[in-house]
Amino acid sequence: MDKATYQEYRQRLAELIKSRALRFGDFKLASGQRSNYFIDGKQVTMCGEGAYLLAHLILAELEGLEVDAVGGMAIGADPIAGAVAAISFAEGRPLEAFIVRKEQKQRGMGDRVAGPMKPGARVAVLEDVVTTGGSTLKAIEALKAEHDVEVIAVIAMVDRLQGARENLAAAGYDLKAIFNVKELGVK
Repeated sequence: MDKATYQEYRQRLAELIKSRALRFGDFKLASGQRSNYFIDGKQVTMCGEGAYLLAHLILAELEGLEVDAVGGMAIGADPIAGAVAAISFAEGRPLEAFIVRKEQKQRGMGDRVAGPMKPGARVAVLEDVVTTGGSTLKAIEALKAEHDVEVIAVIAMVDRLQGARENLAAAGYDLKAIFNVKELGVK
């Protein structure tokens, strides 16, 4: 993707996040923290335009990296992984998609990771919104335990700037965020 198209897609995605996903009030986050704003990423990632734009931006971030599969913790990463896999196939560089369940499945194969994963796969872990990175680290732990994957990239649609980058870096992972909350006019 050329730079102009990247910026055009990014600008439109920011508009969608602000109009569809950003809410103000009193919210409890997955991290347990309280916040005066909430970004409901699914309002963007589960609409056709948002999924399309985000998938293209993620694929641009993955350009030049050897990645076999994309996914992350259910439910935030599910629509993103599906969109990225579909667009990657349409662009002739197909990627598999996976999801990581919050808990081990109690039936069937009893797994936490669903999707066509191969041991040793090179993966990109995706998130809609990150705060402390705790969910991302749990997803990575499950992936490594079940499939011994190599995490090549961690990409979020929005970084709330509340420690995710630092916590992921301490564990050896570099967070790439399409946006941070300041870029969206929050704080």
